[in-house]
Amino acid sequence: MPATKTFQYEGIDSTGRKIKGTVEAANETAASHLLRQRGETPLELMEAGQGLNREISIPGFGNKVKLKDLAVFARQFATMTASGMSLLRSLAILEEQTGAPPLKKALGEVRTDVAGGVSLSSSLAKHDKVFPRLFVAMVRAGEAGGMIDRALEQVADSLEKDTALRGKIKSALTYPIIVLGFTFVLIAAVLIFIVPIFEDMFKNLGGQLPAITQFLVDTSHNMGWIGPLVIGAGIAIASVHKRQLRASDEYRLFVDRTKLRMPVFGSLFSKLAMSRFSRNLGLLLNVGVPVMQALAVVGETTGNEVINMAMKDVQSAVRDGQPMSSAMRHHKIFPEMVTQMIEVGEESGQISQMLDKVADFYDREVDSAAESLTASIEPIMVLVMGAVVGGMVICLYLPMFTIYQNIQSN
Repeated sequence: MPATKTFQYEGIDSTGRKIKGTVEAANETAASHLLRQRGETPLELMEAGQGLNREISIPGFGNKVKLKDLAVFARQFATMTASGMSLLRSLAILEEQTGAPPLKKALGEVRTDVAGGVSLSSSLAKHDKVFPRLFVAMVRAGEAGGMIDRALEQVADSLEKDTALRGKIKSALTYPIIVLGFTFVLIAAVLIFIVPIFEDMFKNLGGQLPAITQFLVDTSHNMGWIGPLVIGAGIAIASVHKRQLRASDEYRLFVDRTKLRMPVFGSLFSKLAMSRFSRNLGLLLNVGVPVMQALAVVGETTGNEVINMAMKDVQSAVRDGQPMSSAMRHHKIFPEMVTQMIEVGEESGQISQMLDKVADFYDREVDSAAESLTASIEPIMVLVMGAVVGGMVICLYLPMFTIYQNIQSN
């Protein structure tokens, strides 16, 4: 007879009242099953005596699932379901082997819900911070059409391509970020260690310091509070920015419009948005999601509020009987090539295939733009760093000319 363990649980009884207690079972699955046989629905279940071993969740750290982890999960889930493995067994295996704590916790709760008769899509929808709305919509469409394995495969394809695109964008942005960071460190080092040496030398030689050099000296004197102030202000601005992105549609719209209008990066962000829009809409329509629902989902999953607002207008137009391509022409975010391809797809009844071709085209465009950006921005960043550091050196040597003139006049 297998050894039993004691599990603590919180749940709801058959009358809807919250309850707490303990239950003896061989494992967590058996404990959950026993509670359901007694008419109780467990909400939290953990082995007794392991309170200090629970994972500590720090707000803002480690509580977000990486897109790469989600892509690996989707691919493995698709492979398991396609091989005929049951959902419960697949979820149990995936829960055990995933290394992302938020995903592990969500999968455990999803598995419990599915074991209790809740549909997979409804269970996933309860964890919107882990599973994107596109993921849930695809699974729901797969359930309705009896092709959940195909839906999961397409979700996996989409997430893997999105992961690859994000990796290329990060690679393009890594170099300028490193150079900017190094530049700030170099400026701080000059102000803290080099400027005081020159200041002592200027005092011994006498003479009036130029205004720009005096500014550097004064800044060096006040680095004790300027440094923490700049760092604190940066953290505060970043915190407010993130909070506003989550809370305000208007702020997200402003930020996304600004990103699309940026002189160097705007084209890259625009192509990335078009790639995601085309890929996601094509996937949703391909698995049978209704057009109106697909437009709503794709607007929120593209990651661009400009497209999201445009999709709301397109929804209204389609509801009134207008073609999707015609409504999209009123929004500058969509290039003429995109609307033309969608129009051809509407006329031929192959809109999802056309959207896939558009997505493939913009995937290649993003690759090309990222490589071009990396190649062009390197010399620019070197020039910027050289100009900043060189400017500071010139400012420090300016008093030398004044001191030399004083010596000659004496």
